[in-house]
Amino acid sequence: MTALPGDPDAPAPDMPAPDGLGPDGLDGSRLEDAIVRVERELGRLFARIRISWREAAATVHPDLQPLGYQVLVSILGGEATTAGAIMERLQTDKSAVSRQVRQLTELGLVESVRDPDDRRAKRMVATELAKERVAIARAAYHGRIGERLRAWTAEDLDHFADLLDQLGR
Repeated sequence: MTALPGDPDAPAPDMPAPDGLGPDGLDGSRLEDAIVRVERELGRLFARIRISWREAAATVHPDLQPLGYQVLVSILGGEATTAGAIMERLQTDKSAVSRQVRQLTELGLVESVRDPDDRRAKRMVATELAKERVAIARAAYHGRIGERLRAWTAEDLDHFADLLDQLGR
């Protein structure tokens, strides 16, 4: 089995293996070509994801921006319910989060409630309308990506998920 990127037992990527080949047996040129291809394909994937976020945001509300959709999904999933947690989760600045939360509130998609653990803090919660609209947006997206992923074996999907996990670390 091929070592995953970041595997402590794999040779360092910038150090050639003893036989002059890369860690997976590819010569340096083929390895560089493969890296360029991965970068190109990730770029295409990210572009498609951005398009999906824009479509999902418009499904939730025509005035909602893609970042607003990401904020809403973070709140809805319980992954980020305070402004600070949203900023950290989405790696964005306070003013952008504030604008998105304000818009989500104005659109009736988010409510601010006092944190029961810290009465000084406020948490955002998604409204029933938000839950309904996001479910519709997700169903459309999951239908498209699910169609593609169902063509893969469970083993391929598990391996792909492992590789993505390693790349994201």
